[in-house]
Amino acid sequence: MPAPDAITCDKLAKLIGTPKAPIILDVRREALRSQDPRLITTARPLPEDALTPAALARLAVELPGQPVVVACAEGHGRSQGVAAWLRHEGLRAEYLEGGQAAWLAGGHPVFDASKLTRKDAQDRSLWVTRSRPKIDRIACPWLIRRFIDPRAVFLYVAPSEVASVAEAMGAAPYDIEGVFWSHRGDQCSFDTMIREFGLNLPALDRLATIVRGADTARPDLAPECAGLLAASLGLSRTYSDDLEQLEAGMSLYDAFYRWSRDATAEVHDWQSHGKAGA
Repeated sequence: MPAPDAITCDKLAKLIGTPKAPIILDVRREALRSQDPRLITTARPLPEDALTPAALARLAVELPGQPVVVACAEGHGRSQGVAAWLRHEGLRAEYLEGGQAAWLAGGHPVFDASKLTRKDAQDRSLWVTRSRPKIDRIACPWLIRRFIDPRAVFLYVAPSEVASVAEAMGAAPYDIEGVFWSHRGDQCSFDTMIREFGLNLPALDRLATIVRGADTARPDLAPECAGLLAASLGLSRTYSDDLEQLEAGMSLYDAFYRWSRDATAEVHDWQSHGKAGA
């Protein structure tokens, strides 16, 4: 049984990638993070000067009403103390039982934080791509917000202006030709992000096949490709505002991810819900 103010790695792993995921704060010492830049998926690293009572009080004001999980190296005093102070400030805060060491030992997902090179003054990653998104340009933001940086900022601009906006705003361009975060061979931008961030999850691999097939006119890759394409094109015609479309698309990819993770073996037959012989 975990302590009342702790969460197990297995329980946290079930929440990652879903809208119910907590805010994860990485409070490991800087020396440890420099040795291993990998972070628990969606974790936000806090510098040493952000761990004082005064700084934590300011942080508590900034955090939304989501639950918080604090992770240190092994789940000892460092994470327990920060979680306790955040509870004092009125937040629902737990520490990760066993810390990052237990998370890694359990084979749970981490990502390479060194890839996030474009950030604003609030430490949010910045991204820019072409306007009027269809598939990859919604799938990639979903992946980033659910597994990398929940606070990420996405800008949609005219195709001809992506490069200039990226330079002016310090944002990372994605899903356009000639940039790092884009298609490679027969792989789409979603594939590139999974590989470069080091996200090793069978459910994401399954979802990536569906995204790739829908985004590259290869519906034969998986039966679900045609459905994703149809839903994506429908969203693009329902919303004239790209950011509104992104918010709607988040729910779409949440559903495809949960199917990929939990429901691929389930079938539906309306007769199974009725009485025999009815």
